[in-house]
Amino acid sequence: MDAHSEPSSGRPAVPLSQIRGWRGTAACRVVGITYRQLDYWARTGLVEPSIRAASGSGSNRLYSFRDIIVLKVIKRLLDAGVSLQNIRKAVEALRSRGVKDLAEITLMSDGSTVYECRSAGEVIDLLRGGQGVFGIAVRSTVTEVMGRLSTLPGEAPVKAPTQLHGPGRVEERHTSGVPGRRRGVS
Repeated sequence: MDAHSEPSSGRPAVPLSQIRGWRGTAACRVVGITYRQLDYWARTGLVEPSIRAASGSGSNRLYSFRDIIVLKVIKRLLDAGVSLQNIRKAVEALRSRGVKDLAEITLMSDGSTVYECRSAGEVIDLLRGGQGVFGIAVRSTVTEVMGRLSTLPGEAPVKAPTQLHGPGRVEERHTSGVPGRRRGVS
């Protein structure tokens, strides 16, 4: 599944030309994490950028809106003391959901286990257990992330290459002036 598909059907939800993503630095700013954390989470598969993955040194990952929401939820769970191991389990359950589905749930945790609640009754049942729990209303997280991203520049996943020189001049530009390189050798 990619960033521009609906999770349940795989159909494009938005045309590729209209997709916007945010670089890792913008995601870090919105979520409140370091770039080192973001890089670790991407390399270990916790949250990989769904628009554009890193493709070598110096390349920029591009995160979708949904990716950034999941990153923010992870940050809130970490801040509440949930272990990264339990967060990984919760993220697995969230992966297949679209933004609309995510906004309809509340995550509850007692510090070790993460529960998904879709109704007030489910929340009340958890609270009746007598344990201290905290909740993350994902809808408010969506609203917060939306507001913060609106002030940051997004970019399209694929940019058309810009031609700096006329046709036929590329070979000349790359071979002329390079010491020890001969032109026209096959």
